[in-house]
Amino acid sequence: MSAPIAHLDLADFTAGDPARRAGFVARLMEGLKRYGFFTLSGHGVDTALLDASYARSAAFFALPEAEKRRYAGALRGYTPFGVEHAKDHDAPDLKEFWQIGHDDGPDGPAEHPNVWPDAPEGFRDTFTALFGRLFGAGRQVLRAVAEGLALETEYFEPRVRGGTSLLRLLHYPPVPEGADPRCVRAAAHEDINLITLLVAAEGPGLELLDRDGRWLPVTGARGHLIVDSGDMMARLTNGVIPATTHRVVNPAGPNVSRYSMPFFLQPRSDVVLECPPSCLHAGPPPPPVTAGEFLNQRLREIGLPAA
Repeated sequence: MSAPIAHLDLADFTAGDPARRAGFVARLMEGLKRYGFFTLSGHGVDTALLDASYARSAAFFALPEAEKRRYAGALRGYTPFGVEHAKDHDAPDLKEFWQIGHDDGPDGPAEHPNVWPDAPEGFRDTFTALFGRLFGAGRQVLRAVAEGLALETEYFEPRVRGGTSLLRLLHYPPVPEGADPRCVRAAAHEDINLITLLVAAEGPGLELLDRDGRWLPVTGARGHLIVDSGDMMARLTNGVIPATTHRVVNPAGPNVSRYSMPFFLQPRSDVVLECPPSCLHAGPPPPPVTAGEFLNQRLREIGLPAA
């Protein structure tokens, strides 16, 4: 049984009348509280860009290992197969990935410079465009979240502008023969960030853990985004919007590659994750912490370099 997560059209929020806008906010909040996931259309990421992104992602990961490792060693660029692991799970995930952050822009210099490969052709232009479209859609989702939390609509805007958001290009190769049986493509975890916008993957395997303790497959139609809430959002909202545990399981059918492109929307490092008054009803809040401190603690826990 697939997870019966809600489907929303972002145009209801960005271009709808007051009733449609209010309905979008209500369904978004219900979806995040019940399953932690929903699917999204009307997000402005066109299918031609998605097709080009998957083609260039696959072309990069098909390069020789030595070529890919030229760009390894930092949070931006390439992370080789078997490096990252889930928090409190020492067996490595069966994946490799490339990460892209903000470039320098009108809001100032990026916190960390991007790394760009020499090949394939068009890689930088394609993923710069995809990063911008996903960041734009994510900012609109956060405006709706802010309204759902009885905050100013622009509450998140200055906090995420020029922040540490990351676009991750993921490749799960065919599971190697003789792999440690504890290893899966992505072990059970919660995302670190505020929200994740996931381009519907090329291949099944994503599952969420619902509030009743059941693992349910998550699917999205081609061209839809899958959105979920992360640990920073749970910390900020005092658990009003929880982070949802999810995983990517090994293939039950043909042992083939799986490609995925999550966008992790995160604040600037100096932003304090502190419970707003509208979320104090949920109980004693956790102590304030900067997004940078929180992020780096979690990165250490999963085997990645600090931001």
